[in-house]
Amino acid sequence: MVEMQPFSDFFSANYRALEIATAFVAVVVLISSIDDLFIDARYWIREIWRHLRVKPLHTALTPAQLRSVPEKPIAIMVPAWQEHDVIASMIENMVATLEYREFMVFVGTYPNDQRTIDEVERMRRRYKQLVRVQVPHDGPTCKADCLNSIVQSIEQTAHKRGIEFAGMVLHDSEDVLHPLELKYFNYLLPRIDFIQLPVTSLERNWNEWVAGVYMDEFAEWHAKDLVVRESMSGMVPSAGVGTCFSRKAMLALIAETDGQPFNPDTLTEDYDVGTRLARMGMRQIFGKFPVQYRVKRKGWTGKEKQIEITMPLGVREFFPNTFRTAYRQKARWTLGIGLQGWEQVGWQGNAAVKYLLFRDRKGLITAFVAIAAYLIFFNYMLLALLGVMGWWSDGLPPIQSLAHWVQVVIALNFMALLLRMAQRAYFVGRIYGGVHALLSIPRMVVGNFINAAAAGRAWKQYLSHKLFGSKLVWDKTMHDFPTVEQLAEQKQHLGDLLKSWQAIDAETLDAALEQQAQTGGTLLGQVLLQNGWVDEDLLAEARAYQADLPRLHLTDGQERIDLSLLPARDMIRWRMLPLASSDESALHVAVASVLPETVQAQLQARLKRPLRQLVVREGDIAAGLRQLSGMAEEEGGASAALLGDCLIYQGDLSREALDQVLDSYDAARHGRLGGHLVLQGLVTPEQLDKALLEQQRARLKPSEEEGE
Repeated sequence: MVEMQPFSDFFSANYRALEIATAFVAVVVLISSIDDLFIDARYWIREIWRHLRVKPLHTALTPAQLRSVPEKPIAIMVPAWQEHDVIASMIENMVATLEYREFMVFVGTYPNDQRTIDEVERMRRRYKQLVRVQVPHDGPTCKADCLNSIVQSIEQTAHKRGIEFAGMVLHDSEDVLHPLELKYFNYLLPRIDFIQLPVTSLERNWNEWVAGVYMDEFAEWHAKDLVVRESMSGMVPSAGVGTCFSRKAMLALIAETDGQPFNPDTLTEDYDVGTRLARMGMRQIFGKFPVQYRVKRKGWTGKEKQIEITMPLGVREFFPNTFRTAYRQKARWTLGIGLQGWEQVGWQGNAAVKYLLFRDRKGLITAFVAIAAYLIFFNYMLLALLGVMGWWSDGLPPIQSLAHWVQVVIALNFMALLLRMAQRAYFVGRIYGGVHALLSIPRMVVGNFINAAAAGRAWKQYLSHKLFGSKLVWDKTMHDFPTVEQLAEQKQHLGDLLKSWQAIDAETLDAALEQQAQTGGTLLGQVLLQNGWVDEDLLAEARAYQADLPRLHLTDGQERIDLSLLPARDMIRWRMLPLASSDESALHVAVASVLPETVQAQLQARLKRPLRQLVVREGDIAAGLRQLSGMAEEEGGASAALLGDCLIYQGDLSREALDQVLDSYDAARHGRLGGHLVLQGLVTPEQLDKALLEQQRARLKPSEEEGE
């Protein structure tokens, strides 16, 4: 064993240091564990009390009660810096989902973020209730700075339109809302000044461990910790999303800070504003209204099923799924809440508030202690392994004796850990099921490493700012927005979609559907267009959204048609235009309506390459097909309807009859379509003349595009 002596000498020399480190870490962990156990105990005692004494005496609030309250105007604030990849989807889903009409959405953008500006402008042309707010200087600054510009715009809009917003709701560009969210806020306003909804992660696959940490932490925090915080102090910190401020609260914030309601000197303006409102005596609540969610869930085998779960009304979103993005995001939270909050808020408040401030800030130390505990545990395991292999003969340190006080502390910590794991698994299982409940236990280790890295980055940024004047700016975290399949929702019928966008009302939709039924197959969009109930741009946006296809603007000069790429018969029959950007990998075609799947399959088989569809205006298709038939495109004629559509709309021709003719129609052989239809006996010359006059009238009709 002589050759193993260096191992013995090394560990013997570090014996005492290991013992001291073990004792220190054990004590710190015990203090943190007692803190956690106090929150657990208070939560469960409160739940039992409410179950036995409170709930039997009160009738539960129902969705019908929410819907019975007349709608008050509500403004939704969405700050956006480099959100071009998700902002459009978020707005689409928001407007299509919310059961509310009296709301407006204000999206803040920066002059040097053109891609986000373009996406918001595209949505603004679609939604009348959307306002884009230009921050007066380049970004990134901080979220609070962007929000202050949004609040100013809300006040200006309210003054200009003569309305008064009862509440202002804070959201991020990755949020998924519940249909009843604004109904719930509307029910509580103006009695409550500050309302915070629970925030949860959208469900991830079992093997996405970093994103799973967010599922675990938010499932427990927003079901237990925030409930206890509200009951103890009456103070509820804003989560930055799903937060509603009453008009009274927002005016108080504006008055306190000379027109800057959100603090631009902190990276966690949400936490800051919650504490300020509490000091003003504003009434705050953490809302817990149970609703149904429909979700898709995968098990261990990957088999997917759709289920309904009951959970509090709240905001759902995808959180980061890589270690780097996770710790950078959490570093901003740690810096703002732990360090800037300590500096700006201090330890003001009663004993309960001071205790909660301690709880918010303990992570600045305990995040590192958790990693130290892992390292110490690894050292002891290494000593035991060396002893088994005969490379270590001095035995384990005296600290391992059961009589030693540190060993008692370690035993208590172990029991607290078991309770901590049980708590975490319970709250995760309630939302995400048994698989994730079990996985939440090993994911606690992943979470500890993320938190340690976040605390390290937060300390580094803070000290650099204080010592060297480094600027603290919006540390951008790229987000994902869920697909329709992930949300387990279906695209709406075109009429319902346009109604949800507030482009048409219920009476207009009923009239359009009645005309559609009377005209033997006219597409609903054509009826709406012919009557001037919607414009071409809005209809194209709706069809692109329905089919989840790209929206193309042929007038911007970035894309052009190439009529040589397809037979004229195909283009006329299926109302599509081939695009010059096509290559061997795919044929790009402009369509006004998505092609039937059978047609797509036939064309792809014949062309031996995939088909990529891009949605354009009806007028763009009409103009392209007039070029094909040798008719020169006239200025202002892009909105003209095709002859066949006019005949169908007049009730002189059915869609089926037109389709049969187009199957064999050849412009070179049969001449103009109108004459061919007369020769086939499908329409009379008088009917054709009437349709041609209607087509000419539409062609000469001035463009209704907005000149903004």
